[in-house]
Amino acid sequence: MFDLGAYLVGLAAAAGLMTFVWVVSLIRRDASIVDPFWSLTFIALGTTYRFASETEYGARPAVVLALLLIWGVRLSVYLFWRNAGKGEDYRYQAMRERQGAGFPARSLFTVFWLQAILAWVVSLPLLAAVDGTSALGAFDYLGMAFWAIGISFEAAGDFQLARFKADPVNQGKVMDRGVWRYTRHPNYFGDFMVWWGFYLFALGAGGWWSVLGPLLMSVLLMRVSGAALLEKTLTKTREGYQEYVRTTNGFFPGPKKK
Repeated sequence: MFDLGAYLVGLAAAAGLMTFVWVVSLIRRDASIVDPFWSLTFIALGTTYRFASETEYGARPAVVLALLLIWGVRLSVYLFWRNAGKGEDYRYQAMRERQGAGFPARSLFTVFWLQAILAWVVSLPLLAAVDGTSALGAFDYLGMAFWAIGISFEAAGDFQLARFKADPVNQGKVMDRGVWRYTRHPNYFGDFMVWWGFYLFALGAGGWWSVLGPLLMSVLLMRVSGAALLEKTLTKTREGYQEYVRTTNGFFPGPKKK
């Protein structure tokens, strides 16, 4: 069942959180603070949907919210740690330069509320999953498996890349070890699996209509702000990356190509 009231309350919660983050970005003069808050927005959305729902609190909502909390907090903490002391990300610097003096005000719409709306649409499976009262079934257990595979790839990819970059010997080299040997974007593939896992929970609750959420996330990860954008930069700036592209799967893991 699609609960429009809960869904609209979720939009208000996401917009409110991102408005607060926007104010912090003005103080810090750093719009890239939005990145580590992206995953926390989903926690806010999922929690809001649960409290706004009038159905009984069952096993599925408990499992989904627990998995969502683990995924969201892990990703947020990692991004806060990775970005600490590095200043504003080059993407937002470029936007600031293009938009000039009007960027601080316009960024509320073009960065922060935009991300709130995207998260709101992607979160559709959460709305369906936390509102369902049926017992856990095959779709739910398959969703747990998708989630486990996804967060394993995501966490392993982040950890292995951070350790690789911390070694001065690897300065300027291409990371092609560990899970990065099987896919050029294990972290994005991990996110992909996590969100299709949440959709399987939604299917278990009868929320087939929430498929727009993981579809949008897939497009963002593969074609818009994820793998496609990163590849454009690395191909131009990282020596040996083109060879890595020729021998390693782009998104879905697989064996090395000859």
